[in-house]
Amino acid sequence: MIPDKLFFRIGEVARLTGVRPYVLRYWQSEFSVLTPQKSPTGQRLYRREDLLTILRIKDLLYREGYTIAGAKKRLAEERMVASPGAADVLKRIKEELLAISSVLSR
Repeated sequence: MIPDKLFFRIGEVARLTGVRPYVLRYWQSEFSVLTPQKSPTGQRLYRREDLLTILRIKDLLYREGYTIAGAKKRLAEERMVASPGAADVLKRIKEELLAISSVLSR
């Protein structure tokens, strides 16, 4: 159970998730979805959403046997499914950019 707080320090996150702080720092460098804020003193401050993401990464790597690359891909797929409108928006943007490009090339 995740306590009802706005921010968690890395030690708290490690204790709650069962993931060592050095692993959390490594995952932060590998997974762009992990973006803890920094306090004025440089302390990483994780949000509840970050904790849920860490637990999902841990599950993908340790329980389901994904590699780092595979886990990244899986998380991206899950995020696209969670926000299906995003794919439509990107498709429209691409179409508009192609139309602009064709006009400019004339």
